Amino acid sequence: MVEQKIKQDICIGANIRRIRKENGVKQTELVRLLQLNGIEMTRESLVKIERGAQHIQASQLRGIRDALKTSYDELLAEK
Repeated sequence: MVEQKIKQDICIGANIRRIRKENGVKQTELVRLLQLNGIEMTRESLVKIERGAQHIQASQLRGIRDALKTSYDELLAEK
């Protein structure tokens, strides 16, 4: 089954980066949390997602939401 990718017309990556930094979570730590929860992610992929150079998969977005204890509204906010 091919997983749906979410286009980043709204700055999802920038929102992830902002929320991650506000919570004091480093990229390596976030990737480790995601991997422990069975979400496929590498640090390189996270960097690309945060820069807006790579689309994020729905499962990755869900995992990031849970790991950062935030909401979809925050992740998808247009700021």
